[in-house]
Amino acid sequence: MASKIKQYAFKPGLPLEIEIISIGDTFLKGLAETTKPHRTDFYQVFWFQKGNPIHIVDFRSVELKPNSLLFIKKQRVHQFDPAGGYEGLGLLFTDQFFNRTDLDTKFLTNTILFNDLLDIPVIDLNESSPELPRIFSQIDTELNLPADALHYDILQNFLHNFLLVAERERQKRDFTQIPKGADLDYTFQFTQLIEKHFITHLAVNEYATNLSISERRLHQATTRILGKSPKELIDERILLEAKRLLVHTHLSIKEIGFQLGFEEPTYFNRYFRKHTGKTPIEFKGSYIGR
Repeated sequence: MASKIKQYAFKPGLPLEIEIISIGDTFLKGLAETTKPHRTDFYQVFWFQKGNPIHIVDFRSVELKPNSLLFIKKQRVHQFDPAGGYEGLGLLFTDQFFNRTDLDTKFLTNTILFNDLLDIPVIDLNESSPELPRIFSQIDTELNLPADALHYDILQNFLHNFLLVAERERQKRDFTQIPKGADLDYTFQFTQLIEKHFITHLAVNEYATNLSISERRLHQATTRILGKSPKELIDERILLEAKRLLVHTHLSIKEIGFQLGFEEPTYFNRYFRKHTGKTPIEFKGSYIGR
């Protein structure tokens, strides 16, 4: 294992930061890397066309049927099924490509395809609108045309339409709809702040101040939406990163604790055991031994 989780940047040298790749070709070329936990600084939509792979996303096994879409947000840790036997396509793109306007940024920040607070989004295309494969094909066709003055606008439009249709299809299926309103807005903003600040161990009242609401109001929002207190959500994010580093790197317990803002290894050990029932070493051993 490495000293950190492998991270990939978008392929340099392309005229635009959007690309469609063959999962089969990528899998064969980078078998040793793609089947190991890794993350990217770009968004990924995988269209598994053949086979029944099990994709691992942050310790969760996602069983995929043939002809299904899997949406992976940037920075999530995931890995391909080492058993192989599957084929498909991957649609990759960056914030820089998609976010042409403030409205684009808002959409990408809020879409349930990459920001579902309850689940990892999968869409079965066998039960969905034929529009999704059609738009996917339009993106592929446009990518292979010579670039002109309208090339970027057309590609960005196709991608936006693809994501809009995908979101609608996701809402039709087994998606658990969270009621819109102030509670959802505060909860979502809070989770975004946690992502930025969890290592600094901000207190709940500091997050509430950042959101210009009271600590009590924040607690009310998160418990109504997710059934969890703000403190529980902060702890979950710290523990997720701890588990990632414990299982996917060879960093020592001391080094991991320090990375996560714990000044003393004993503090990190007590914290981890309190919330998981296992010491960091016990957790690492039980997971790797599977």
